[in-house]
Amino acid sequence: MPAPQPHRLLIVDDDPSIHELVQAMLAGTSWKADSVSSAEETLARLQTNSYDVVLADILMPGMDGLALLGQLRARHPDIPVVMTTVKNTPDHVLGSLRREAAAYVSKPFTRDTILTTLQNALSTSVGDDDIKILSDKPHWISLQIRCRIATADRLTQFVRELPSDLDPDQRELIATAFRELLLNAVEHGGHLDPEKTVDLSYIRTTRAIVYYIRDPGEGFSMDTLAHAAVANTAEEPFRHVELRRKMGIRPGGFGLLMTKSFADELIYSAKGNEVILIKYL
Repeated sequence: MPAPQPHRLLIVDDDPSIHELVQAMLAGTSWKADSVSSAEETLARLQTNSYDVVLADILMPGMDGLALLGQLRARHPDIPVVMTTVKNTPDHVLGSLRREAAAYVSKPFTRDTILTTLQNALSTSVGDDDIKILSDKPHWISLQIRCRIATADRLTQFVRELPSDLDPDQRELIATAFRELLLNAVEHGGHLDPEKTVDLSYIRTTRAIVYYIRDPGEGFSMDTLAHAAVANTAEEPFRHVELRRKMGIRPGGFGLLMTKSFADELIYSAKGNEVILIKYL
């Protein structure tokens, strides 16, 4: 039986050390990488070569990475593009999202991060209207997304990079809490119906990070969450696991419990289809 073909990556960065670093990180994996140093070289290379993913830096002389991303989406819409930069700003995050990047990672990144990101990019399908940017102010970002788990996962990867001044562990915790709330909104509020949408906002004040999420569902009461870990008793800490299996719900149910333990404030509306998460800095 022939060995499977490696995935092909094109690294686009004007810094040769990044070429060497990513090549070293991919050693021994199913990835094979080529490198170019500019956007112009990228467009020329893609005329004669095919790649599974493009990893592009934003800050490059001449045509920058965001302009290149726009060109790639127009000329090669089937190639997922992962954006990266050492200057991590809301403008770069939203610019990448608006131009339909598959993912976004800030430098420096770890080997595990880049491998996971590249693997996820292979299966990422970017829809023209899956994510709409309603407000792009750096301290008030509002989005609307369709009720798909894949879209929620893709958005989480971008949102993870927004509080760039937090240490990596804090940033990961707040991104995980945000993802759980968003998945609840998409799955239980929107019933995974891509015709329905969830509205959300990221608000940054001097002393806090605030996430607001509103789903299109009927709402809920904490008294009806027997399928979630937050409803378990000390005597039966995993009772919800069996209940979720019987109900045909995906494994999990720890999200709300974990989110409540991490958030400084978690506030639901009376109806239950709107939630605010506050993390004080």
